[in-house]
Amino acid sequence: MRILLRSLLNMSDNLNIHEKTQRAVSAMMKRLGRDRFRRDEIFINQLNIEVPDLDPVFEGFKIVHYTDIHFGHWVSPQRLEGIVSLINEQKADLVVNTGDFVSYLIDELANDMITAFRKIEARDGSLAVLGNHDHWLDVHKVRMILAAGSVVELANDVWTVEREGAYLHVAGVDNISVCADRLDEVMAKMPTSGPALMLAHEPDFADQTAATGRFFLQLSGHSHGTQIILPGLGPVLRGSHFKKYPHGLYQVGDMMQYTSNGVGTHAFRLRINCPPEIVVITLNRER
Repeated sequence: MRILLRSLLNMSDNLNIHEKTQRAVSAMMKRLGRDRFRRDEIFINQLNIEVPDLDPVFEGFKIVHYTDIHFGHWVSPQRLEGIVSLINEQKADLVVNTGDFVSYLIDELANDMITAFRKIEARDGSLAVLGNHDHWLDVHKVRMILAAGSVVELANDVWTVEREGAYLHVAGVDNISVCADRLDEVMAKMPTSGPALMLAHEPDFADQTAATGRFFLQLSGHSHGTQIILPGLGPVLRGSHFKKYPHGLYQVGDMMQYTSNGVGTHAFRLRINCPPEIVVITLNRER
């Protein structure tokens, strides 16, 4: 018990240090004018995916994927507003986010997030799964922010888009790092017909997703694309749950996996050959 209490106190001390650091760095960036949104800072990455058995009604269906905001670090309120404006310019059918909305601060940032999320425009909804930082900081508050911002969380759940009697399914697993994922629950809810894609914060979960044989695509974040990509070497940094699929597009069995660079950063702001990105996925029938 004494060891457990000491561990909890150390975690609390570390959190307080991180909170103070985040506030100090954000204040400095604001004074320097480095918190402002600039359109050329965000790369719009166009990705075409061929989908087996895609109904013609979904030909050209557009999904906008953004992830790893880590709000209050590099992504300031002004940048988040700009990111949402870029999302809306894509004229999405569906907008999806694969987690890590926050890092160490939440209460003073909640209203800015809610305001921004409410402005997202998408014909068939705005969906999300949670990241490890969302769970570590305060999962209940993050869920309240998403709900207030009209973002639907897929916590081991399935969302179905219906058009003219045809169906496209979007599944989401809760966070893998904190062992909240329940793929069995997802599969129990998954209809037997209609193409399906998976949202999972951690990209290496693609092995489990692909093994089901039910999904044509998994979208993930978590790695920030590793933030440093060197010519001839590729992604430099690999870590927990992004060792196999740290950056970009992969073929995993019969399924595609895309790991986004994300729009924000967490521990450090440095990026080399790995710009923040918004990914625009256009679905096409298999040729």
